[in-house]
Amino acid sequence: MKVSPPRVRAVLIGGRAPLGPVLSGIDKHPVSGPHAVALLGLHGDEQGDMQAHGGVDKAMHVYPWAHYARWRERYPAQTLFEQPGAFGENLSIDGLDESEVCIGDEWRIGSVRLVITQGRQPCYRLNLRFGARDMAAQVQQTLRTGWYLRVLEPGRLAAGDEPELLRRPHPDWSVAALLTLIRDRVVDAEILAPVLDLPLTPSWRKLFTQRLRSAAVEDWTRRLDGAG
Repeated sequence: MKVSPPRVRAVLIGGRAPLGPVLSGIDKHPVSGPHAVALLGLHGDEQGDMQAHGGVDKAMHVYPWAHYARWRERYPAQTLFEQPGAFGENLSIDGLDESEVCIGDEWRIGSVRLVITQGRQPCYRLNLRFGARDMAAQVQQTLRTGWYLRVLEPGRLAAGDEPELLRRPHPDWSVAALLTLIRDRVVDAEILAPVLDLPLTPSWRKLFTQRLRSAAVEDWTRRLDGAG
């Protein structure tokens, strides 16, 4: 059977708006036609918390459309899962998931050149978004997080574009593999030492360095529950 190539299902942007007690840019909606991408992401897109979202290392968030079927099974009454954008993604993608993309992968989509920087570490804003107290924890546990992109060359992209893999310098380190180390509270030095040779974002370099030095796991309470 012929396998279809990966494809951008939707390109989405959104502005900052109240989400419970915080401001968030998670409410994204599709745009039509080729859309401009700069070093900080899609033209017109905003984030509510620039320390945890956005910036050059998290300029765009990608989420696999295939994951939505599982979320609809879990939450059949949740209308947000009927179309892309529920997770605040900028690109909804067909044909790829976290196990099939690697840290440092370089892509061309449309005329934009991009690199995968890290997987998403879900936070309590997802709990607020979906009205489920443990949604962030579920996203982390299932590894259905999506991943972030840095923009190497600005340009334009559109729904229907097929991502072209230009380079894969770290084929042994999928996004899912690194997310699994975080989720499973791995502190083994032999496993973590090679991770520090990867082109990690500052936040992930700090996380894995501290685990290696302390043989202890960071506190997730504030990130997952909004408390602590």
